[in-house]
Amino acid sequence: MFRNCDRVWINANVATFDTDNSAAYGALSHQAVGVAGDRIQAIAPMTAFDASGIAAEIIDAQGRWLTPGLIDAHTHLVFAGNRAREFELRLQGASYEEISRQGGGILSTVKATRAASVDKLVALAVPRLEALLREGVTSVEIKSGYGLDLVSELNMLRAARALGERYPVRVSTSLLAAHALPPEFADDAEGYIDLVCNEIIPAAVAEGLADAVDVFCETIAFSPAQCERVFQAAQTHGLGIRAHVEQLSDQQGAALAARYGAWSVDHLEWLDEAGIQAMAEAGTVATLLPGAFYFLRETRLPPIDLLRQHRVPMAVATDLNPGSSPLASLRLALNMACTLFRLTPEEALAGVTRNAARALGLGHTLGQIKPGMQADMLLWDIEHPAELAYQFGVNPIKQRIVGGEVGNV
Repeated sequence: MFRNCDRVWINANVATFDTDNSAAYGALSHQAVGVAGDRIQAIAPMTAFDASGIAAEIIDAQGRWLTPGLIDAHTHLVFAGNRAREFELRLQGASYEEISRQGGGILSTVKATRAASVDKLVALAVPRLEALLREGVTSVEIKSGYGLDLVSELNMLRAARALGERYPVRVSTSLLAAHALPPEFADDAEGYIDLVCNEIIPAAVAEGLADAVDVFCETIAFSPAQCERVFQAAQTHGLGIRAHVEQLSDQQGAALAARYGAWSVDHLEWLDEAGIQAMAEAGTVATLLPGAFYFLRETRLPPIDLLRQHRVPMAVATDLNPGSSPLASLRLALNMACTLFRLTPEEALAGVTRNAARALGLGHTLGQIKPGMQADMLLWDIEHPAELAYQFGVNPIKQRIVGGEVGNV
């Protein structure tokens, strides 16, 4: 069982989040976990572990906890510019919608991002990414959406891919060209959607830059009919589907995305039961973004109880972005999911491991500690997994393992 392993962790408590393990956190006590190459090879109780004849490196966990690597399944961490002034305006009473209608918000970031080179976008993103990695993120989704033209959208995705090549982290990319209407298409939303579907999506696919598309289906962004055109183009080109929906109003975007087999729909404060039923039937993940809820001082909660009743998997993410969630801490997002949305610590941790992997279309390879899965794991100096959602600002990581390789903490 362990003879072909390259590394074996012994004396470990393991929060597997294995779908076949009904225990809380999928917990297993006093285990040996073996890794061969970049895959988990074997898990067995210490009582069944025999080190004789094993050439693998043996790492004594000394009773610490192994969990899957954390996955931040919704970020906008590639961008240029600064919107701290908008923070002041909001505190003086301006709403998110008012700032957007006055040409601020997303469009101010668009101007700065268009002016930045790929190298500059990478350099600006590095501190944000490194902050996530320090807290245990081993996979991260990065969106475009601040370019809003062919060249700038592709440059954002190129920057995201470059970050994945430079750092020990798995980067999943989403083409969010349908994020806002650019100024040159101010009176021609249909014309801009033509550009997205007929030029930007094919170009991103030709260069291998996008894993999925994303859209902002909202009264201040794009209509359901316009988003559906993007979904159809994505399907034609073999891309996954994700969507910002039901954040500020109920546009029935979740049900629409679910009909197209969306991996996830995100935000969801205005989600209704019909949308939840559609998600449940399609296997679509509900990605909760407590950072935006907190930062925008929202009061309408996502329908957590209904999501539970319909057994819709819930992911948790930072929504790291310059305008509504400048949050580069997935651990704090975990705590917010519990304190603001009343998730249990187990639900929140599943939301940044197993369910986050599903939200990225990667549930078959990531997010669980079980044989055959990618060996992305974290070794924590904690007494119970709930500590990871309970406390923030203190980093108890002892080891960070990506693809079976032990890296710097």
